[in-house]
Amino acid sequence: MPMAKERSRERRWIVLSTDGRYVTLGRASDPSENEVRRAEDALRMQGLAGWLAVMEGNPYVGAIPRLLEVRSLAEPTVPFHTASEACITSILERRTALSREDA
Repeated sequence: MPMAKERSRERRWIVLSTDGRYVTLGRASDPSENEVRRAEDALRMQGLAGWLAVMEGNPYVGAIPRLLEVRSLAEPTVPFHTASEACITSILERRTALSREDA
């Protein structure tokens, strides 16, 4: 059984929007250029922008995940660190809410 520290080293490709929301593109392999282009097109169609990023760590348990910027998508107008902080805040709020439900 893996140690908690090992589980927190999980890596996933994500699309991070400027407001901190994210979607997972995959964990087993790198996204193709076509997948990244489709994600960027989807952001634009919704009037959004963001980044292709790597999330290191599990968003549900363990250490706080780290977000690593790979490249911008659809010309974001806020810095990556602002969106990253919003994402982490949201993750921590969800964890707190879930732990209250379990209590």
